[in-house]
Amino acid sequence: MFLKKRDRVMDLEPDWVHLSEDENGIAMNSYFAEHPEMIVGKMEMVSGPYGMESTCMPDTTRPFAQQLQEAVSHIDGEIEAVELDELADELADATIPADPDVKNYSYTLVDDKVYYRENSIMKPVDMSASMQERIKGMVGIRNCTQELINLQLEEYPDTVIKEKQAELNSLYEAFSKKHGLINSQTNKRAFNQDSSYCLLCSLEKLDDEGNFKGKADMFTKRTIKKAEVVTSVDTASEALAVFLSEKARVDLDYMAELTGKDVDTVKEELTGIIFQNPLTDQWETADEYLSGNVRDKLETAKVYAESRPEYAVNVQALTQVQPKELDASEIEVRIGATWIDPKYIEDFMRETFGTPKRLLDRNVVGVQYSNVTGQWNIKGKNADYSNSLVNMTYGTSRRNAYTILEDSLNLKDSRVYDTIEEDGKEKRVLNKKETTIASQKQETIREAFKDWVFRDPERRQVLVAKYNQLFNSTRPREYDGSHLKFPGMTPDIELKHHQKNAVAHVLYGDNTLLAHCVGAGKTFEMTAAAMESKRLGLCQKSLFVVPNHLTEQWASDFLRLYPGANILAATKKDFEPANRKKFCSRIATGDYDAVIIGHSQFEKIPLSQERQVRRFQTV
Repeated sequence: MFLKKRDRVMDLEPDWVHLSEDENGIAMNSYFAEHPEMIVGKMEMVSGPYGMESTCMPDTTRPFAQQLQEAVSHIDGEIEAVELDELADELADATIPADPDVKNYSYTLVDDKVYYRENSIMKPVDMSASMQERIKGMVGIRNCTQELINLQLEEYPDTVIKEKQAELNSLYEAFSKKHGLINSQTNKRAFNQDSSYCLLCSLEKLDDEGNFKGKADMFTKRTIKKAEVVTSVDTASEALAVFLSEKARVDLDYMAELTGKDVDTVKEELTGIIFQNPLTDQWETADEYLSGNVRDKLETAKVYAESRPEYAVNVQALTQVQPKELDASEIEVRIGATWIDPKYIEDFMRETFGTPKRLLDRNVVGVQYSNVTGQWNIKGKNADYSNSLVNMTYGTSRRNAYTILEDSLNLKDSRVYDTIEEDGKEKRVLNKKETTIASQKQETIREAFKDWVFRDPERRQVLVAKYNQLFNSTRPREYDGSHLKFPGMTPDIELKHHQKNAVAHVLYGDNTLLAHCVGAGKTFEMTAAAMESKRLGLCQKSLFVVPNHLTEQWASDFLRLYPGANILAATKKDFEPANRKKFCSRIATGDYDAVIIGHSQFEKIPLSQERQVRRFQTV
């Protein structure tokens, strides 16, 4: 083989893969920079989550259809078919179009041959005869299990369900007798690329050591109950519970339709149970409205109630849930607290250190605070040099009281350093003796501030009121999940009261920490919350990142609670370099209810280049 160097470097990239800038300096694809007539709208820089970013703003002066037609009219070219090489021809001959009844990334049988569906095609599987027999057996069990799930969802009679369960038992017994447990390593290697492998694993109950305990309830019981559609109720309270379960919000028109009553009657019946937020005009449940910063809400309600009497009920309810006012004895104020006005720090300094009035009046000495940096500064720390209170009582000759006060305000320990010469270079070393004395003076100032801060009645009243307004205004929301129905959940498992409340917290709270003890049922809480979030349209698919060794157990528990769920659980092989990109594509394109991956696997999924660029641009 002879290799010859090319005369020139081949241009492998067309111009349109590069970035360029338009006449306004906005970065964009070079094609659109050169052909602005192909942009429907106007490119502008706007404020985004990571700073200024480019966006295409619509041109509202003309119909969109007209603008699109003009842009398309500039397209001039032909579509040329790409010639396939011999290898591609062979691959095309071996594959067949995907059967729409076969789930993507699943095995299937065509003329008793094993095929694997991947997107729009199905490819024959090249493996040993024994492995193919295992796959054929598990395909039969999978199809029968799915048929059984569909029969339960459609509420078929018990006789039909029992016939299908008998068929499933027969298929499972024949398979396990010949090939062992579905959860065995050999069967896992054969079938773990099938999107329904986790469903098959959930058919077997295993102990913590992986030993077989028995078959799942799917073999003998109804594990799925079809969601019941409520068409009418008697009371407004029942209608509210139904709609919260179905849509996670309050809708008076829908509730009026359910009850057969007019909207005003429904509002009257739900007085004290729902409240109209004056800032948004939206109706909220009592647990939502009567929580959060209830002091601010009360002030807002009072303002609106002056001109709109219907908000009087808001004022009354908010007044009843105001937090108990804390008094001075219940408030611990540390020096350096940023909510304290600098004028009070200056008063403390003047009264404690005896700062001369002339220095304060001439603004030679003073207290400054920056809201931007969060730093305190004592101006003119050395101006009061002859004051014994500054240099001896509350300070030292090496570090006076003003400097120590500044350290205390900035939550720093006062330290004293000496400068020595070592190897011809100056070096700062800690003076332990002077530092110890300065630390004692610092503690004296801190204690003096605690004694001083609430001593004056007027100052005490102002600071206590401000503290209560800033830090004692929030009422935690008490989430109630008793109205949730959980369609698709197995009827054999009933979530406990605290678990339902946790699910409601996830659905309505925007952010959630399930700080429950071991054994409280957090796995089921998160599973139910994920399924309800998708059903309510709050998310498309949930990603669970769990310890590496628990991915399969998580998948099994997920399907035990929701046997009909469509989930994807990652294996170690999925994140090998050769398979990682393909698996991430499955996550992105698959219509899964949930995706379960391990901690180390999650670390291998990079952020998109666009997001990384936006992030770096803000640094």
